[in-house]
Amino acid sequence: MTREMECALIGKWRIVEADLWDRDYLDLVEPAHITFEGNGHGEFVFGCVKGGLDCEYSHRIIFFTWQGFAEMDEVSGDGSAELDDDGSLEIEIRFHLGDEAILKARKW
Repeated sequence: MTREMECALIGKWRIVEADLWDRDYLDLVEPAHITFEGNGHGEFVFGCVKGGLDCEYSHRIIFFTWQGFAEMDEVSGDGSAELDDDGSLEIEIRFHLGDEAILKARKW
């Protein structure tokens, strides 16, 4: 079994809250979510931000770099997602030379 197949975070997660933005902003364009695929890739969408992920896996945490768009401007950064004991996901996302945010998600 590969590391990706052992990772409990593989799948689609619904982003339900953030420390910097309210729920209306998170779901502005479409329901906010993050998806981790089993092939080292993934994607996320919240507010006016959409990005593709390049992931490194362990059983309960994923580290990633990302590239995408925010309000039609190219943006990038890095982050991590860790499975909490209650089954929720805590996501730290950093924009290169910009904001740092903590998001919460639940399996979708």
